[in-house]
Amino acid sequence: MSNVHISVVTPVYGCNTALEELYLRLKNTIIQITENFEVIFVNDASPDNAWETIVALSQKDTRVKGINFSRNFGQHYAITAGLDYCSGEWVVVMDCDLQDRPEEITKLYDKAQEGFEIVLAQRIDRQDHFFKRLTSILFYKIFSYLTDTTQDSSVANFGIYNKKVIKSILQMKDKVRVFPILLQWVGFNKTSIEVIHNERKNGKSAYNFKKLTKLAIDIIISFSNKPLLLTIRLGLIISFFSLIIGLIYLYKYFSGEILVSGFASLILSIWFLSGIIVFSIGIVGIYIGKTFDATKDRPSYIIKNKTNE
Repeated sequence: MSNVHISVVTPVYGCNTALEELYLRLKNTIIQITENFEVIFVNDASPDNAWETIVALSQKDTRVKGINFSRNFGQHYAITAGLDYCSGEWVVVMDCDLQDRPEEITKLYDKAQEGFEIVLAQRIDRQDHFFKRLTSILFYKIFSYLTDTTQDSSVANFGIYNKKVIKSILQMKDKVRVFPILLQWVGFNKTSIEVIHNERKNGKSAYNFKKLTKLAIDIIISFSNKPLLLTIRLGLIISFFSLIIGLIYLYKYFSGEILVSGFASLILSIWFLSGIIVFSIGIVGIYIGKTFDATKDRPSYIIKNKTNE
């Protein structure tokens, strides 16, 4: 489709029952802005026959495009695929479970017309369960500290972005794709507006505690080398205290308080060398981590089939 003004990209997993309503509400909302739009559903190997629904919607409306993954790659890789294939002047990224309200797109678009290239949807009153809200807040605080950036747990994927922003994100070759973090890195003129966040009525979140923990570890390791720097600092601290303890044991040895032969030298060696080992592992880890990231060249996702290409 040529001259697309607004593209909507939404990853699909476990929300088959919401897709029909999502499409209708998107169409009714965006048509108030422009008739030149497209909706890109990226099926991340959803187990509930979501692809059949996407195909049916694309047959009814050529503005609906479907991308079907060969297997489950993850939400942010589905977003990346949608961004790769969208062509709009403005791009909306949102979840498919209707917690992100399609009607808020009008507010996001109007704000963007004030001169902003990024308008983020800020969920002031999140309708997620307590555990998810708590883990989200903790993660963003830890991640902010480790990356020396400011992260906001009330902001996720939902927002509207100029095509210049999307092009810049796609130029980034990071193998671990986390859309909000990549978005913050590219800069541009951005703002946020408050939006209504709905309760989840369709399906359930694909992120359990195990997946959330794995995602958090992947993100922190991929986007920050501060854990390695903290390891180096730990090694230096251990070495410093080992020196102090070593001096104490040497004093006790020469004052006759330690009668066991070799005890002082053994303790001194263990503490001091432990600090040096931790320090060395941190240094080597930095080089191995950088080399490992540079040598991986697998595709971020694999497409099985598409509709309305």
